[in-house]
Amino acid sequence: MLSSPLVSVHSAQPANTKGYSAIVYQAEDAFPELFEAVQTAKVLGDYKTFVDAIPNQDPNVILQKYESLKDTSDFDLKAFVLDNFSLPQATKETKVTHEASLQVHLKNHWKNLVRQPVKTSEFSSLIELPNPYVVPGGRFREMFYWDSYFTIVGLLASDHTTLAKGMIDNFAYQIDQFGFVPNGNRSYFLSRSQPPLFAATLLAYADKKGLESIVQYLPQLEKEYLFWMDGNTDIPASEKEGKHLITLENGDFLNRYYGAIAKPRAEAYGKESRWSQHKSPSEKDNFFRNLRAVCESGWDFSSRWFSDGKNKTTTHAMDIIPVDLTSLLYQLESTIALLHKQVNNDSKAKYFEARAEQRKALIHKYHFDEETGTYQDYDFKRKAHTQRPSMAMAYPLYVGAAKPLAAEHVVKYLHKHFLKPGGFVTTLTNTGEQWDYPNGWAPLQYIGVKGLLNYDEGTFANDVMKRWLALNEKVYAQEGKMMEKYNVVDTSMKAGGGEYPTQDGFGWTNGVDLAFYEILNTDQ
Repeated sequence: MLSSPLVSVHSAQPANTKGYSAIVYQAEDAFPELFEAVQTAKVLGDYKTFVDAIPNQDPNVILQKYESLKDTSDFDLKAFVLDNFSLPQATKETKVTHEASLQVHLKNHWKNLVRQPVKTSEFSSLIELPNPYVVPGGRFREMFYWDSYFTIVGLLASDHTTLAKGMIDNFAYQIDQFGFVPNGNRSYFLSRSQPPLFAATLLAYADKKGLESIVQYLPQLEKEYLFWMDGNTDIPASEKEGKHLITLENGDFLNRYYGAIAKPRAEAYGKESRWSQHKSPSEKDNFFRNLRAVCESGWDFSSRWFSDGKNKTTTHAMDIIPVDLTSLLYQLESTIALLHKQVNNDSKAKYFEARAEQRKALIHKYHFDEETGTYQDYDFKRKAHTQRPSMAMAYPLYVGAAKPLAAEHVVKYLHKHFLKPGGFVTTLTNTGEQWDYPNGWAPLQYIGVKGLLNYDEGTFANDVMKRWLALNEKVYAQEGKMMEKYNVVDTSMKAGGGEYPTQDGFGWTNGVDLAFYEILNTDQ
């Protein structure tokens, strides 16, 4: 019996997601057997290609053709896909234009990364949004959550305020529809979010337009907060391992990234199936959930999440309370309190101020390691720090939650261990994964720099910005491209790691660089 080509969003969503009843297309549901064959054989070279491809006719017709042809002697799977699907086009590579400066190029390049929000076929995995948006570039053809925050700070720095506001409204729209901001606006992303930076985005916009300009988003901020709190307005009275919310035996509450579905991600089906091949069925379920939790973190993949610190097959992300997530939830609580105060809702302002103060205490209690002088991730199963130092330690400084003495220790540690010729390195462990040494990423440069500026470390912050911009300018002069990541240790080498080639474009790098130019120009 042939399956329906269209499925309900609800089948792919966490149980606490409400309010959206649209029917959407997902390749793995429309073409179960064909999907598995294509993704397992990797006939298109990139697992994301098939889930973004659009069937040229009704999926049931294609399925009938596949059933009749698949067992014939001359059947060619790749040729069949190319005949029956329109493959997505990657963002065109940047051409070397020899413009006067990288800064000029970046301001002129936004138009090449803007996409319209309307999908062209009902059989598309794209989720429509109200407003145009900036995509990262390369294989990333949709609006990603945490990427977009760093893109928006660059749009604001280059006076593209209308485009930035439209993307903020897209965030709000998705929260209204799904109860959270999905990883990206694709049907296969609807089971997870990404680091909750909606509050940070609003604060960046308010820096330009004032607090009154963001008060309207209070309902969405509160709704996103409930997503991360598993819908709880009150903390459970006893120990409980929820989805995102973890309540410890002493009543303290913490949060984690969560894997909602126990199967390989559609856009990574072949490789995740391969990684799990030596695991038992029950181990596979847990493994796939942990991989999805890592992807919700944005750090896919990194030694942060590996129990042995070396290999992704030991991923245990759902055992970990990430210091960046705890920090961002403090920022979310603080922002909700700030805006309730702005509209004279004193009772709600006090409620969220108390939550924020409680969270701030928990950051120091569970994440600060006195021995190393760093903020670290906390393994709530082992009741211990993970001892995997990473640039996530800068988040408490970024949100202003670090105690002054703790911040002083972190600054010294970052200067001694993480500052490299091209900026901040991501971790100190070289696993070959993209979110590890020797790679540096624009979002972590920005988080680090803003954290330093919050604690009056302007000289250090300027040094980081100048190192990062010098590396970006050098690569741009050589190749005419902006990259998603860079080798900050050996600046003569390209970044590596990950299961796909280094992408060019690139939304968040462009955004962070423009923000850095603005900061440095203001200081002069």
